[in-house]
Amino acid sequence: MKIARPLVALSGLAAALIAFTPAAQAAAATPWGPSYAPGHAAKALGTLTASGEDHADIPAADTVTITGKLTDSTRATSTCGWAVFRITYRDSSNNLPFKHHSVRDCSYGTPKRFSFSHHDVYQVELKVCAQPSGATRPSDTCLYAGTWKVLYLSK
Repeated sequence: MKIARPLVALSGLAAALIAFTPAAQAAAATPWGPSYAPGHAAKALGTLTASGEDHADIPAADTVTITGKLTDSTRATSTCGWAVFRITYRDSSNNLPFKHHSVRDCSYGTPKRFSFSHHDVYQVELKVCAQPSGATRPSDTCLYAGTWKVLYLSK
């Protein structure tokens, strides 16, 4: 009987330690930015959280959550700031296609908050641009000129 109590206590301690292993802990948010459009016409900054990395065939995070703020720094009402994220993900065939997720802010000086998540993410890149307010999507110049800033790369 005297031995049973310490064994029960040790088994409870072991269960508690298993619950707090690194795999069970939440992933920490990694700050990114500030990143600027040419001429500082817009600014984006925020955090990125990647959880559940899988390194089976092609490394990828199970879920990536990106939160942040985009600020339009142009006084002209004819220009808006854009934050364009290029998300490379693993598809069912283990290929690595990408898609864009864009955020637009046309309110000078007032940051626009955003948050979104994607699954099976291999890489996240960012480009910040400023373009005419009538645009419904980022221009080809925004998408293809200049370089992308890597925010996350699964290793």
